[in-house]
Amino acid sequence: MRRNAASPRAGRPVSALGVAILGSTGSIGTTALRVLERQGGRFRVAALTAHSNSELLGEQVLRWTPGFVGIVKGDGHASHAGWALGEGCLVRAATRPDVDIVLNAIVGAAGLDATIAALEAGKRVALANKETLVIAGAIVAAAAARGGGEIVPVDSEHSAILQCIGARPRGEVRRLILTASGGPFRDWPRERLARVTLADALKHPTWNMGRKITVDSATLANKALEVIEAHYLFGIPFDRIEVVVHPQSIVHSMVEFVDGSVLAQLGTPTMEVPVLYALTHPERVADGGLPPFDPVAASPLTFEPVRLDDFPALRLGREAGIRGGAAPAVFNAANEAAVALFLESRIAFTDIPRAIGDALDALDRMDGSSRDALGLADAAARAHVRGQFA
Repeated sequence: MRRNAASPRAGRPVSALGVAILGSTGSIGTTALRVLERQGGRFRVAALTAHSNSELLGEQVLRWTPGFVGIVKGDGHASHAGWALGEGCLVRAATRPDVDIVLNAIVGAAGLDATIAALEAGKRVALANKETLVIAGAIVAAAAARGGGEIVPVDSEHSAILQCIGARPRGEVRRLILTASGGPFRDWPRERLARVTLADALKHPTWNMGRKITVDSATLANKALEVIEAHYLFGIPFDRIEVVVHPQSIVHSMVEFVDGSVLAQLGTPTMEVPVLYALTHPERVADGGLPPFDPVAASPLTFEPVRLDDFPALRLGREAGIRGGAAPAVFNAANEAAVALFLESRIAFTDIPRAIGDALDALDRMDGSSRDALGLADAAARAHVRGQFA
């Protein structure tokens, strides 16, 4: 879902590219700012937004002096003069004329409207908010077509696929193979999963991420979201998108071509590489922040099948993607609601996929043909999950 390998500089005077970071105080946002710090005058920070007022956001503003600062959840007494408040600040940041690239690192469905607005305004969207495509892949594609915007993925798996495919025709692709770390419970027997604690679920073996996505990785719901995202990004049917467990998280994904060749993208488990590539694609630029890759130190590399019966969220998400319509939005919203309850220690770990399955069964016939209809499906799924555990 991108233009023909066009750089954001195309047709413009050579100058620093303006970047808006939506979710600047989260894991991806802070990673992006580290990357930008090392790139000198190639980029400038035009806008920063965060979910709530925080000391960290204030420090970022002092360092980067953006032209726009927004807080989704805040109050006028706690905010600095001139900072925008409310959910509308995401769209305002994403559509500013001084912004060339929007790094969308918002967690969950809240990032959708900003993605659509940025694409309609002709921006490059460096997309870390996979829920955007899960909820409304066709609507997002239509927005890009209308406005001339483009999506370049930030997720390490999709960045890897993009790098492997390059400009090759999609007809040459036989399969996409997404890798999954397997999460902290890869070796746990099924009966032990019922006793998972919140502390257990937040101990990811290879990645340092926010709480919600860390739980998603533990249930494999995150991999389900990535399968749906890959379908929309690369136009590959679901039956040609597979998942394999790779505990070392060194091979970020693989592409098998029709002639039997397989290309894989490898690297140290860090989000700095896919963030930088999303900003500069199709170019590659030097970055001195990472040591050279050491294949000996990274060895051995192993691969295992996914235990679908023990981690049913992946199966449920794939089925929702195949079903289409409102089903992916229901899957995402039900998962978000269930994870929120788990983070509040109100439900068990194994209740998360159970809640998702119940919501998909109950809301099977909801309309998904418009942004408003998807919003209703999203709200209904959240209410259904909360009602199960009231």
